[in-house]
Amino acid sequence: MSLKKDKQKILGEVFDDDRVKSFLNYQAPAGVSPDYHLLEKAYRGMNIDNFKTFLTFFKAAGHNLNATNQDGMTLMQVVSEHGHGEEYRAALEDAGATDSRVA
Repeated sequence: MSLKKDKQKILGEVFDDDRVKSFLNYQAPAGVSPDYHLLEKAYRGMNIDNFKTFLTFFKAAGHNLNATNQDGMTLMQVVSEHGHGEEYRAALEDAGATDSRVA
């Protein structure tokens, strides 16, 4: 007997502005930076075009693009370690995020 998934993954989903803005409403778990949590949720849940739109709303709402996770890393630093993260890193950089690591 095989188990059937109850949902199929939707690839290439395009969000309208209201859907993109809804990612600003996620609540961070205790001990997690609220701004980092929002960025990570958007990164994991959006294609690159939606993510770029999200960054515009994120900044307009006064959020911090350089917020850090519990390991002290910004989202830019985290996505730099992902094979598919190059476009997301560029979007973060274009939006004003910085990579504060010292080489």
